[in-house]
This record gives sequence, C-alpha cells and structure tokens, in this order.
Amino acid sequence: MTRVRRGYIARRRRTKIRLFAATFRGAHSRLTRAATQQKMRALVSAHRDRGKQKRYFRRLWITRINAVTRENGVCYSYSRLMHNLYKRQLLLNRKILAQIAILNKNCLHIISNEIIK
Repeated sequence: MTRVRRGYIARRRRTKIRLFAATFRGAHSRLTRAATQQKMRALVSAHRDRGKQKRYFRRLWITRINAVTRENGVCYSYSRLMHNLYKRQLLLNRKILAQIAILNKNCLHIISNEIIK
C-alpha cells in the first residue's frame, strides 16, 4: 500500500490554537488538547466578563455621582438627582455625569440646582 500524505488543514488548525495559547503557562501552551480546552475556557471567561465590566463601570459611575451630590451639601441623593433629571427630560447618562462630577464639581452642583428650581 502506498503512503498517503495528509493535508495541511489539521496542522493549520493546531497552529492557530497554539498561537492563541502562546501566552498560557505550561502544557496549556504546548499540548494541543490542553491548549484547546484552555482556549475554550478563555473565550467563555472573556464573553462573561465583558458583561461584568459594564456592570462594574455602571456601579462606579453611580458611586461617584452619589458621592459628589452628597458632599455638595444639598441634602440630595443620587436617586433623587436621577429622578429629577428624568422628570426634566435631561438626557445625561451616568458616564457623562460621573465625568462631570470628577472634572468639574461646580458644574454638577449647578445642574442639580437648576433641576430643583
């Protein structure tokens, strides 16, 4: 029986996996089976943590806004500020409000005073 030369497709697939897993430690970067499993695990974690990242940033923005509104001495809370913003139909999202709170506290104070009036 003659010798059959295999194609390059399997080798190309393994090479892609190895390139993805190049920064992993130990057998996870060298052995194909371990690298494949680790790659799947890494992709699952990346997908899950993209959602978590959005959650964490929203929490951070809310905390920053709340801290600045309370320290201004307005006897005001984050929830009241957001409620009044929605009542006035001022479309400022939490990210922008948090940036205003950090960079220019007086501006946020002015915004909150205008809403109260």
